[in-house]
Amino acid sequence: MKDQIAKLSYLRIAPRKVRAVASLLKGLSVNEAEAQLLVQRRRPAKPLLKLLRSAISNAKNNSNLDVSSLFVKIARVDQGPMIKRSMPRARGSSSEIQKKMSHVTLILGENSNLKPARFKIIIKKKSKLPKEKSSKKSSREKTKENLENRETISPKKSNSGVLKKMFSRKSGMGK
Repeated sequence: MKDQIAKLSYLRIAPRKVRAVASLLKGLSVNEAEAQLLVQRRRPAKPLLKLLRSAISNAKNNSNLDVSSLFVKIARVDQGPMIKRSMPRARGSSSEIQKKMSHVTLILGENSNLKPARFKIIIKKKSKLPKEKSSKKSSREKTKENLENRETISPKKSNSGVLKKMFSRKSGMGK
């Protein structure tokens, strides 16, 4: 039974906030943990998801472990260094602000008795769009072309005269 360790150091989020999200992952299969992090709206969820995916790919490529049998064994969040800043206060004094960092350690264990995955998570690959091979146009020509395209898509409706007078910015009705 092998373990896969992934570490994230100097995360610029307070450990207390990261622990709240990391504690949700303990004991879950990697598929469940990834789904849990995808639906979380809290800020630490994004770096933890990145760390989990990194640990999964390391286990698959480096340690030749079966991804379907992996689960989150330990999710530990430790205090990192603090950046100390000060905020000006009344009568020329100042109070200290502590900007805390955290170190996250994620340990994936292997368990052959795990239930089959409930979710199929599809990661969209980023790809560059092919560039159009057209003649070079000035920005003015491009904007004219965009305006022409916009007018063909949604033609403007003509307002009736009474409504136009009532709801125009400089209405003649108020005089």
